[in-house]
Amino acid sequence: MLFKIAAVLVVLWLLGLIVFKVSGALIHVLLVIAIIVGLVQLFRGRRGPP
Repeated sequence: MLFKIAAVLVVLWLLGLIVFKVSGALIHVLLVIAIIVGLVQLFRGRRGPP
């Protein structure tokens, strides 16, 4: 699920760089947030059900 969100954000980021110069900053912020969340999930590891 997280990787799907990251993939969508990367596509939006590239689209923002090419087409939408104004909304590019917002997309960059969302991409950085997605990377931070992904790294937190990676370092914590997934906990299975008890």
